[in-house]
Amino acid sequence: MIPVRAYWRLLRHYLRPLRTRVIALWVLLLTGIAFQVVNPQLIRSFIDRALDGSEPSELLGLAAVFILLAVGHQALNVAATYFAEHVGWTATNEMRADLAEHLLDLDMSFHKSTSPGELIERIDGDVTTLSNFFSKFVVHVAGNLVLLVAVIVLLWREHPWVGIGMTGFAVVAMVAMIGMQSVAIPWWRAVRGKRAEFFGFLGEQLGGTEDIRANGAVPYMMHRFTEVHREWLPLEVRGRFGFAVMWGTSIGVYVFGLAMVFWLGSALLSDRAITIGSVYLIFHYTDMLRHPVEQIRTQMEDLQKAGAGIERVQELFAATTRLAEEGNRTLPAGALGIEITGVDFAYQDDDSDGEIVLRGLDLELEAGKVIGLLGRTGSGKSTLARLLTRLYDPTAGEIRFGGIPLPEVERNDRRARIGMVTQEVQLFRATVRDNLTFFDESIADEHIWTVLGDLGISDWVRSLPGGLDTMLESGSGGLSAGQAQLLAFARIFLRDPGLVILDEASSRLDPATEALIERAVDRLLEGRTGVIIAHRLATVERADDILILEDGRVVEHGDRATLAADEDSRFAGLLRTGIEELLA
Repeated sequence: MIPVRAYWRLLRHYLRPLRTRVIALWVLLLTGIAFQVVNPQLIRSFIDRALDGSEPSELLGLAAVFILLAVGHQALNVAATYFAEHVGWTATNEMRADLAEHLLDLDMSFHKSTSPGELIERIDGDVTTLSNFFSKFVVHVAGNLVLLVAVIVLLWREHPWVGIGMTGFAVVAMVAMIGMQSVAIPWWRAVRGKRAEFFGFLGEQLGGTEDIRANGAVPYMMHRFTEVHREWLPLEVRGRFGFAVMWGTSIGVYVFGLAMVFWLGSALLSDRAITIGSVYLIFHYTDMLRHPVEQIRTQMEDLQKAGAGIERVQELFAATTRLAEEGNRTLPAGALGIEITGVDFAYQDDDSDGEIVLRGLDLELEAGKVIGLLGRTGSGKSTLARLLTRLYDPTAGEIRFGGIPLPEVERNDRRARIGMVTQEVQLFRATVRDNLTFFDESIADEHIWTVLGDLGISDWVRSLPGGLDTMLESGSGGLSAGQAQLLAFARIFLRDPGLVILDEASSRLDPATEALIERAVDRLLEGRTGVIIAHRLATVERADDILILEDGRVVEHGDRATLAADEDSRFAGLLRTGIEELLA
């Protein structure tokens, strides 16, 4: 079945703001169809009157009207196409934005099981098939269906036998294509799925090119690349086969219909039931029938892709987060105190077997204090940071900020009051200003420069070619790792959070910006609660407390100065030996 109902249900509320343009589109479309069906009547009159010996002035008048209608039809067609494309792209761009916002609200278990490349293909690629289908469907499919009906009605007026024959021609052609449509939609859905899988695979490999080469895995990855293409090819061939069958069917039916026109025209002309002008009219209308059927047939491939795209888009909208419903409470102003009570956590996703990674974690950190979090890789440090930012919820236990349980905090308030800087800084292909404000135009330049000055990096930003208007590239933005970190600190500072989490944010510094980074970190932590996840002991020198994790459990927690002075503490042992690799 053609998924028209599902399509309109998905896009209905996106079209309401565009209803004026939709109405204008249909007016243009129907007026153009009227011009198109009237013109053959003028030609019929021209031929019959010319054979009857009418005056040249009368024939010239008919010719002039014909030319005006033909030019008008083309102008209306151009205008209708413009309106259709505008409506289609506007509606589906809104859908892309809603899809992206919906996916950003899902928890990390969804994003860990779905690669970025696959999400890009599904949000952009699948929705693009809907846009192409929608804009062309309105102009070509719906409009040509109206044209098809109008032509058949006019052919019935010429002669019943002509009407019966051409109605049969149109019905057979449409039934054949619609029948093939129900078979081809699952084929195209499989093509879209494999395409998304390929781009997900490709994105991961491009991101890990250096690691792949360093570990000698290039032959293996090329083998996997070839395997994915081998799986994709037969699916693509089968999808194209459906299109080829529809094309062959429409051509065969048209040839049959044309033969029937010549036979009926010859017979009726011999019986003087119609004139030679009417024979031409029947032939012209039959040829006009071919064009809407061909247009509809051409769009059936987009319809097949759209049917698959609709299902995949609806699957994304149907995806739900495992996090509990958001609350509506707001966090208190200023630095935020942290209370963690009996927290256990296990990753419950496709990449994990559900093993507990945090066990019985208890922690209380006063507002305005800074805690340094140490431990080997896999000890649970980054997991704790994810719980504090509520990318996951604990399996057991509770986390409270300022006495408020984290699930009860309103989402936007939580995101504004809890800031995190990681080792990898993601920059947009946009200006420095937009990268700092996340495209929030309400933040004044004066405020930005004040923040940059407080962090001690205003001179560095002014030294860029365009200052705040300097265009950065995506990814690292063409900046060094340390410079990108400076922008990440400024982003956090602009939001004025009560809790700052630094996940080894200073591990990738270049010497030229290390001093700037150190000053920026000190300024960022002033008057705020801080959690510093570190692999280097020097990173936690500014911490008030130290917490050491091992296998998801707290093995040491206390005041940094006290632990450093206690020769029996693990922290003091690390300071004496200086073996920082133990933390890696």
